[in-house]
Amino acid sequence: MNETILITGANGQLGTVLTSALQERFGRERVIVTDIRPPQREFSGRFEQLDVTDAEGLTQMVRENKVTQIYHLAAILSATGEAAPLRTWEINMTALLNVLEAARLEGVDKVFYPSSIAVFGPSAPAADVPNDCHLDPVTVYGISKAAGENWAQYYFNRYGLDVRSLRYPGVIGHQSQPGGGTTDYAVDIYHAAVKNVPFSCFLDKDEQLPMIFMDDAIRATLKIMDAPKVAIRIRTSYNLAGLSFCPADVAASIQRQAPGFTVDYNPDHRQAIAAGWPDSIDDSAARTDWGWEPEFNLERMTEEMLSALKIKQSGQIAA
Repeated sequence: MNETILITGANGQLGTVLTSALQERFGRERVIVTDIRPPQREFSGRFEQLDVTDAEGLTQMVRENKVTQIYHLAAILSATGEAAPLRTWEINMTALLNVLEAARLEGVDKVFYPSSIAVFGPSAPAADVPNDCHLDPVTVYGISKAAGENWAQYYFNRYGLDVRSLRYPGVIGHQSQPGGGTTDYAVDIYHAAVKNVPFSCFLDKDEQLPMIFMDDAIRATLKIMDAPKVAIRIRTSYNLAGLSFCPADVAASIQRQAPGFTVDYNPDHRQAIAAGWPDSIDDSAARTDWGWEPEFNLERMTEEMLSALKIKQSGQIAA
């Protein structure tokens, strides 16, 4: 049977890279790429403008295209969400429930739902947070993700819908601009280094957070979706870890390759959000159940980020 893939919120940081990976695997015509706005980049493939809070429009798209897998990425992120908490809750939860209902009604085989380390709050230990830790998130984004995990488990237990989920740490990639997350400094800092301009960090220099390089995040997403159904023991969400560092660590990593690069620290409202998250998380369940293992450490990630962004910048200058 040919798979037909639907991606919601595909214009985001994760979505742009995941789209390419899924197109490479299944073919461009088998991947339906959707977002509320058209792509701002050059795009090749099937794009449909879709407001995922429109239940009827979403269900019709799933039905008419005989969609077999949905990757539901549409959401308002942590820092952006705090500016409009009620709107964030409404959009994040309405969108997810629409996806779950469309998948149930139309017989979709698998649904991917991204969760986040934002589900952890003050009761979580500072380091090596276990998968079954009590969730008491401090942002509306985290609250919506924690609720979404329970809905994912409910739809599996009640209807047998095969929903799979990862709790992403901060995702760092060079392919697109970040989308309003608390960990975005770890992307912006590389852009500043390549432009040879000083960087002002909105987190404290010692605020350690779990992170993951984009390549590892995509591999983990594909790997959990490829795993046999019986291997997925956790139906809320799996912890996912790549590496943990603080702003001073990534600054030092960059300075080893660009000695003149300077950083100053001016913590803002996002520091309070970050301070409520753990330093590191335990992803042993993902490693045991479906063989997860990251490939990138901080030095390798810095090399990749600087190299890719330099190539991109030289192309823009040439143009």
